[in-house]
Amino acid sequence: MSQMSFSDFEYAGKRKQTRRERFLAEMDQVVPWAGLVALIEQPHYPKAGGGRKPYPLETMLRIHLLQNWFSLSDPAMEEALYEITPMRQFARLTLSAPIPEDTTIMKFRHLLEKHQLAAGILQVINGYLQDKGLSLRQGTIVDATIIHAPSSTKNKDGKRDPDMHQTKKGNQYFFGMKAHIGADVESGLVHHVHGTAANVADVTQVAELLHGDENAVYADAGYTGVEKREEHAGREVIWQIAARRSTYTALPKRSLIYKGKRRIERAKAQTRAKVEHPFRVIKRQFGYVKTRFRGLVKNTAQLTTLFALSNLWMARKHVMGTGELRV
Repeated sequence: MSQMSFSDFEYAGKRKQTRRERFLAEMDQVVPWAGLVALIEQPHYPKAGGGRKPYPLETMLRIHLLQNWFSLSDPAMEEALYEITPMRQFARLTLSAPIPEDTTIMKFRHLLEKHQLAAGILQVINGYLQDKGLSLRQGTIVDATIIHAPSSTKNKDGKRDPDMHQTKKGNQYFFGMKAHIGADVESGLVHHVHGTAANVADVTQVAELLHGDENAVYADAGYTGVEKREEHAGREVIWQIAARRSTYTALPKRSLIYKGKRRIERAKAQTRAKVEHPFRVIKRQFGYVKTRFRGLVKNTAQLTTLFALSNLWMARKHVMGTGELRV
């Protein structure tokens, strides 16, 4: 880090630690920096040459993670580094040295997208969590959530994003994409992420969400019939798919069959509930409720990074040795 500025010295003397500071202090401890830097550095990150000296890779990586945690655009991220001291300190920057411009921040994100490193980030983080004793190879819970996309046509092309589509859920229409995930049944941590347009049926994407070693697959009633699909022929797993309510609500409420069905479905629901926690983290904790970019590739890359970071957030107490896994 460069020499501290007067504002940094003044900030260091304050007494109360904010929620943002506590969050960043915890993330600083649990992020596997060495593994992520190694993933990006060779052979992707530019080396110092005859031109302008690049910013340290770890600094740019820290800024990229800050963007995802706080849902900031490139210009907003640059301004935050000037205005918000905890973020600037987390990125190992001071006001006495140059702050990366928004175009520099954008180019780093494009570098990760070009080399499809978001999936690698998820793998590095999950490998790190496995080394810490967290399971990611048991049964899998699959689910999907709709991510809204801007429906406005007030842009350069005068059109909505062609990769996004409209779908109906219940009695409401949504425009955007779907984030499909596969999560471990024991830990609730995400191991696979797949993005599609919002009108794609959930049941068609299950093969993209399995690691192949699971002994059981859990899903809600929207995945009914998944075991009969051609891509799962010969797959030796137990399919625990929720029954549609219409299959047992017509039964007498006091009958043994009805009570037995209710107990079975309640047990399935309690297991499936873990898959909702990563969705809550990225939407509520990280504030990601709408796509920021155009196209499925860019948005799926961001979603993959977000779910990798959600794994770290949910497992932070376990990794730091201060508590149980939070799911």
